[in-house]
Amino acid sequence: MVTYKKNSKRISLTPTEDIVTFAKRKGFVYPSSEIYGGFAGVYDYGPVGMLLLNNIKKEWLQSMVQDRTDIYGLDSGIVTHPRVWEASGHTKGFTDPLVINNKTHERYRADHLLEEIGVACENVSFEEFVSLWNTHKHTVRFPQGVSVQDVGDPTYFNLLAKTNLGSVTYDTQKEEIAYLRGETCQGIYLNYKNVYDTMHPKLPFGIAQIGKAFRNEISPRQFLFRCREFEQMEMQYFIYPGQSKKYFGYFKKLRMKWLISLGLSKKKLRFLPHSKLVFYAQAAEDIQFQYSFGWKELEGVHDRGNYDLTQHAAFSKQKLAYFDEKSNTHLIPHIIETSIGAGRLFYALLEQNYTVQKVSKEETRIVLTLAYHMAPYQMAVFPLFKKTKFQKYAKKIFTSQSNKYSIVYDDTGSIGKRYRRQDEIGTPYCITVDEITLKKNTVTVRNRDTMKQKRIPVSKISTYIEKELIAARKKLS
Repeated sequence: MVTYKKNSKRISLTPTEDIVTFAKRKGFVYPSSEIYGGFAGVYDYGPVGMLLLNNIKKEWLQSMVQDRTDIYGLDSGIVTHPRVWEASGHTKGFTDPLVINNKTHERYRADHLLEEIGVACENVSFEEFVSLWNTHKHTVRFPQGVSVQDVGDPTYFNLLAKTNLGSVTYDTQKEEIAYLRGETCQGIYLNYKNVYDTMHPKLPFGIAQIGKAFRNEISPRQFLFRCREFEQMEMQYFIYPGQSKKYFGYFKKLRMKWLISLGLSKKKLRFLPHSKLVFYAQAAEDIQFQYSFGWKELEGVHDRGNYDLTQHAAFSKQKLAYFDEKSNTHLIPHIIETSIGAGRLFYALLEQNYTVQKVSKEETRIVLTLAYHMAPYQMAVFPLFKKTKFQKYAKKIFTSQSNKYSIVYDDTGSIGKRYRRQDEIGTPYCITVDEITLKKNTVTVRNRDTMKQKRIPVSKISTYIEKELIAARKKLS
């Protein structure tokens, strides 16, 4: 979503395609395997995008693990024992409704086609979905040249991605199927007992991890919003039975506050309770973000009851109970889950902050108005002239600051073009080395948002930037 600013007032929007083009042009996101024609639903994060993505993950780990005494970090494997997905219900229930074009054999997500005409079909049974489809299929907007007569009846398509990893036989009729994980939380449940035995936590406690997940999406779309390969940031909080309401409300508030601390607008965030719950869930709400294609799920907060540990205990034949010393009894903890896609958050930050700003009657500039602490680079260093003495001084500043801040050096093009390049990728501060620098050891610091410049001593660069970053962050708290 592009925003035009004039006197700080937003006056129009542009389509999502502008973000996709911008993301590639500025090194944020590239189509995967592009030289071979691309691979739908998979994206590569470029040099600038990798830094923004790392900032997102760093902030999440800081808030979820490092700042707390009750949540432990984990990095579980991507491939697990096949029975994990039987216990979790994914081999039977992890499905999306599919319709196939009988002429071209193209596949379409039937629920997406219904949602596009305003028909809600989340968490309905297959029989209910078929009824909805038959009622509304004649008003569905198919791709150009496709009619309802070309499309067959809905079927369910399993989203788990199969892999041969772990196969012990070349006989495909006998080999046991393994899967790439469809969600990261199962690795947390599998390691619940390990964490309990090694870290000796007391209820309530949590386990958090960031990791890749894979879904064999029928029709991946909407850029980073729906992918076949993506990263999840999930936390499972284990609690006493009867405490679900308390901690469900607590984590709702906590997660909303965290999203706002990254610079997302309160006006673009809202809670939406699930209209229908899966059979084991006690409560579920989404934190939605207003993307250019509508209000969509950004993060979920779920009360999962004790279903997951109960299932894995039954299928594995292992005891996964928690021993409560106070009551001298064993119990299966209940679980509150928070789950957010790193890519969806990355996309939300791009859409909200990509701004076209009128500088004068004749000139506009693109500026990515990211919160300063989230920007890929906190500062850029420029030599005003492409001469050795200026370049050496600028690189000396780069070296002195690179262990404290994410920083980039640039000596290509005019100083004006370099400012604009940094505006586009969201760099808050640009430091320029000029003739006065060589004489008096001072530099100009230019602010991204105001475009105003200030001269400060070279020795004060670090403290100046730190003070500015702290002040900017406080405004979001």
